[in-house]
Amino acid sequence: MGKAGGWWRRKSTPAKVETYTRWTFHFFALGELSTAALPFGGGLWTGAALWLPVLVVGHSVLCAVMASRALDWTRGRRSRPVRLMWALAAATAAVGVLAGWIAEHSGGHDGIESAAGGVYGVTLVFAAGNSTLGVRGRRHVSAVVVGYSLGSGALMLVFGTPVPDILVSTVALLLGAAFLAATFVFSVWLLDAVYELDEARETRARLAVAEERLRFGRDLHDVMGRNLAVIALKSELAVQLARRGRPEAVEQMIEVQRIAQESQREVRDVVRGYREADLEVELSGAHGVLTAAGIDCEVRGEAAGLPAEVQSALGWVVRETTTNVLRHGDAARCSVELRVTEGLVVLTVENDGVGGAGSGGVGSRGGRAGSGEGGNGGSRGGGSGLAGLRERLRLVDGTLEAGFAQAGTFRVVAEVPLSGTAALSEVAP
Repeated sequence: MGKAGGWWRRKSTPAKVETYTRWTFHFFALGELSTAALPFGGGLWTGAALWLPVLVVGHSVLCAVMASRALDWTRGRRSRPVRLMWALAAATAAVGVLAGWIAEHSGGHDGIESAAGGVYGVTLVFAAGNSTLGVRGRRHVSAVVVGYSLGSGALMLVFGTPVPDILVSTVALLLGAAFLAATFVFSVWLLDAVYELDEARETRARLAVAEERLRFGRDLHDVMGRNLAVIALKSELAVQLARRGRPEAVEQMIEVQRIAQESQREVRDVVRGYREADLEVELSGAHGVLTAAGIDCEVRGEAAGLPAEVQSALGWVVRETTTNVLRHGDAARCSVELRVTEGLVVLTVENDGVGGAGSGGVGSRGGRAGSGEGGNGGSRGGGSGLAGLRERLRLVDGTLEAGFAQAGTFRVVAEVPLSGTAALSEVAP
């Protein structure tokens, strides 16, 4: 049970929905078999009629294979199962012909006649429903359902069934097939919607990263563009003055040196602003991004009054763990808590939807700065994300613990002392 549970938890939400949909379709095939097999135990099948249960079993297996292949086709993993659709139609026709023959040669036995008709009706409804998985569009789905129903009516007409009975049976089969087809089509539509939402969430995360890179590039261009243009102009002027032996060339080069030093300082300021993280902004941003991604996010605590170096270090923890929640696992809930206790600032980030085992709580004290524990939401085995966070926290005498709080739940705990914190220097991200 534990392995089965781990196998299920490791799946993403779209994969879980797909597995559920696939096995639901297979259970439909079992439902067809069990429904059509009800008369088999009544001693009605003798002689050639014994082939009918065999055909129903084969028909049920074919329906299950058809559903699985058609589902793969909708996900773009296989080509359209055209041959299977025709094979299913042929198998349904074979069941219909045999059922009609049994009913015609029943010798007036009402039980055999009604049982054979019921078996054929069940197989036709399930065949129509499964065949709609191999087409797209309402018109094609309607054509499949109507085609099976009209084919059934034509077959009954061949066997001499009275017209009123044909009309009643055709309408009943049409309604049953339409209901099952709608169920199948809606299930596939829901699965496609779940995959599209998951892709949209990943796209949103990538766009957020791209937007931040564009912002950094834009700031760097604004700082360096003007200064480099001035440096180029003054350098050219200094060259011309030097060729003419003018002393003003020295003053122009001194000015170039000053602008270059100023540019260097401004670039450092831009990089520092890019690398430093404001804790209040990061907490607000984490809540907004996770909520937009469909994750129930709860943020508790205030960052006001904390030292700047502490806020910067913990801001990076919030940023990195939020990114990991979005990229890894399949979280439905995430909580971020900031509290001050006994001279320590404690930041706790916890999320569910993480595959893997472990129920012994957060990593041991061996998971402090410098250890190689895994990252939040699945970045295990010395991931660079948490390694960078531990380096940042070490500069302010902080520690980081990361591990499974319980099965499927991951927790990251960062602690930074309020007294005696080291000066926070630049650390490459």
